[in-house]
Amino acid sequence: MTTPVKALRDSAVVTRRNLITIVRIPDLAIGATVQPLMFVLLFSYVFGSSLGGESYREFLLGGIFAQTVAFNAAFTTVGLANDLQKGIIDRLRSLPMSRMAVILGRSASDLVLSAVTLVVMALCGLVVGWRIHGSVGEAVLAFALLLLFAFAMSMVGAWVGLLARNVEVAQSAGLIWLFPFTFISSAFVSAASLPGPLRAIAEWNPVTAVASAARSLFGNSAPAQFAVPTGWPAQHDVLYSLLTSLAIVVVFLPLAVNRYRRVASR
Repeated sequence: MTTPVKALRDSAVVTRRNLITIVRIPDLAIGATVQPLMFVLLFSYVFGSSLGGESYREFLLGGIFAQTVAFNAAFTTVGLANDLQKGIIDRLRSLPMSRMAVILGRSASDLVLSAVTLVVMALCGLVVGWRIHGSVGEAVLAFALLLLFAFAMSMVGAWVGLLARNVEVAQSAGLIWLFPFTFISSAFVSAASLPGPLRAIAEWNPVTAVASAARSLFGNSAPAQFAVPTGWPAQHDVLYSLLTSLAIVVVFLPLAVNRYRRVASR
C-alpha cells in the first residue's frame, strides 16, 4: 500500500472515531450551530436596521459564513489538545499508522461539522431574508470555497492545539487570534470603511476574501451606503480566497505534522 493511500485510510479511521464522538456527545454539534445562529439574528435585527435593513441581511450572510468556518478551527484546537491531554495520541502513536492521520482525521471530522453548520445557517438565512441570486453552479462554488477555507483554518487550529499544554490553554489560545482575525475584515462592514492600517489589514485578510467571494457568487450586493472596496483582492476575490486557502494549507499542514512528531516522541 502506498504512503498516500495509507494516510487516507488511517485518516478515515480517525475521522470515523471523531464523528462517533460527536454523535454520542451532541452538545458539540449544538454548540457549533447555536453561536452562528445568534450572530445571524443579533446582527440582522439589532444592528441590521441601522446598517441597511434587508439589503444588509443579504450582505451579512456571506460574512457570517466565513466567520463561522474560521471559528470552527477552535474545535480542532481543543479536540487535539484534549486527545493529547488524555493520552489518546500516545495510544495512536504506538500503532503502525500515518503521522498525518491524526491531523487529517481531526480536520476532516471538523469539516463535516462545518458543512452541517453551513446548512443550518443557510436555512436560518432564508428565514431572515437572505436569498441566492446567482446560478446553482455559483452557489455550489461558494460553498466549496467556504469548506476549503474551513479545512485550511483547521490546519491552523491543529498547530495551535498541539502547541497548547492542556485543554484550558487551548481554549484560550484558540480564540485569542480568531477574534481579531475575523473581526478586522469585511465580515460585518465594508473593509473600505475601516480607518488607517485596519483598512489595509482587512482588505488583504483571507476572511474578507472568502466573505466577498461568497457574496459575489451568491449575488448578494452590499447596502448602497457602504463604501466600495478597491484593490486587487477585492477585484479578484474568488481567486484570492482560493490562493490564500491553499497557501494556509501548504504552510500549516507541515507545521502541524512537525509539531505532532515532537509531542508524540516525548
